Amino acid sequence: MLTITDLSVNYGAVQALSSVSIEVPKGEVTAVIGANGAGKSTLMRTLSGLVKPGSGGATVGGVTITGRKPEDIVRLGVSLVPEGRSTIPELTVEENLRLGGLWRDKAERNSTHAQVFDLFPVLAQRRKMRADTLSGGERQQLAIGRALMSDPRVLLLDEPSLGLAPLIVTQILELVSRLARESDLAVLLVEQNAVTALRVATTGVVLNLGKVVMVGSGAEIASDEQLRQAYLGY
Repeated sequence: MLTITDLSVNYGAVQALSSVSIEVPKGEVTAVIGANGAGKSTLMRTLSGLVKPGSGGATVGGVTITGRKPEDIVRLGVSLVPEGRSTIPELTVEENLRLGGLWRDKAERNSTHAQVFDLFPVLAQRRKMRADTLSGGERQQLAIGRALMSDPRVLLLDEPSLGLAPLIVTQILELVSRLARESDLAVLLVEQNAVTALRVATTGVVLNLGKVVMVGSGAEIASDEQLRQAYLGY
């Protein structure tokens, strides 16, 4: 389980996160939603070691991850799929995947490699193709596959719907939900597309100006009209 406790982050005089506490259980998708500027990406950058917290922290299985180097956080079982997919266009599908597990031994890497191809058959079909020849949905699958190559216990997904057609987004998020259940993976999903995120999430967390304003089931938050209008803009 990923446990975030009283996490606060400042950018100079601006407080981007204020005492944020969230629990992300194994085997479930927890969605963090909110308008632009709510602090969603800051949360992900802090959990992955790209931003240092001002106070509070986060643990995985009781081990503190905040304040560590990004590569050490990956080794502790936390893997980030950043906004924009960030695959390396000049490398093939296979080469991109190999980078995700570079620090693991060959046998472990090969085992996970086969699992990723089972999960995303289209990547197996395109394994020798450059990443820049893939469609947007295929590149997102590659980005998730590369994150899985580190054999994470916690998967952080930052705006996976960005630039994708609604049908592709639904397919990818449903796959992520199945992956969480079948692999006992704790998934923290940050999304501006609240409707789509809440459809696959067990738990929804609403952020507004760096603060948690509501935690509830995905269905509960999606049906709260006042909340939607006040914080989500739909």
